[in-house]
Amino acid sequence: MTEVLPSTEEGIARAAGLLRDGALVAMPTETVYGLAGLARDDRAVAGIYEAKGRPSFNPLIVHVAEAAQLEDLVEVPAVARPVIDAFWPGPLTIVLPLKPGAPVSPLVTAGLRTLAVRMPAHPVARALLRGVGAGVAAPSANPSGRISPTTAAHVMAGLDGRIAAVLDGGDCAVGVESTILGFPEGRAVILREGGVTAEALAQVLGYTPRHRAEGDAIDAPGQLASHYAPQGRVRLGVTRPEPHEVYLGFGDMACDLNLSASGDLAEAAANLFRHFHAMDARGAERIAVAPVPEEGLGAAINDRLRRAAAPR
Repeated sequence: MTEVLPSTEEGIARAAGLLRDGALVAMPTETVYGLAGLARDDRAVAGIYEAKGRPSFNPLIVHVAEAAQLEDLVEVPAVARPVIDAFWPGPLTIVLPLKPGAPVSPLVTAGLRTLAVRMPAHPVARALLRGVGAGVAAPSANPSGRISPTTAAHVMAGLDGRIAAVLDGGDCAVGVESTILGFPEGRAVILREGGVTAEALAQVLGYTPRHRAEGDAIDAPGQLASHYAPQGRVRLGVTRPEPHEVYLGFGDMACDLNLSASGDLAEAAANLFRHFHAMDARGAERIAVAPVPEEGLGAAINDRLRRAAAPR
């Protein structure tokens, strides 16, 4: 049985105890719910892969309560400090060189010499991580390749019976995963679009970071071509849906579900996975998606849409 725990002091303490004992707990973050397991525990990390059905070559993100915990995990170059100061806690993951002897299972890095780390902003996640007292590996709490969960109910729909507990912290505010940033050769590179925009990063860095090239080897989580997919087939950039398609709109238009009728990209990001879950619930076999601007958070939304529409 999977417990659903309230985000009370007692519920958080119960979740922390389960994690310290090697069990898996889904936790809320400001982006999506994460499936947490103690990062140093081989069995717990293997359990994450098993529960999700996740390919073992896809690395995981380690979540920490405080930036000071990085000292035991990774080498932090000076170029990374400004973005850590500006965006942590928050929806930004940073890929840095793994320290020798770091308390991290080799399964977390999937054989890479780097580690993806993040400090979430959600107060329940922060309280849980402080209660655990160690880094936890936490990919999105859904079966691999499927829609990321933004509520505890979404987690239960996909993982009930596979994990020990879900810590219910309400709806996720951002609704798409964190931006992942690397620093090869001392320059920032966006490895995955997410909750921190390229424009915001450029203001802190003093230059616009380039994007990971298509076809590059997997060097961070969330880079599989087919990912975040609903049950139905997805068609993008649609202005005239076919009669058999469920139409996901954006802006002021007639549609079945709307990411944001006002054209607000933050609202659209928060609604994306929620609407995909709703389409699964209604048994949608064909989904048409209206164009979304490729700017600001639209870049992250379109990244998720392209992966949802990729061949499976």
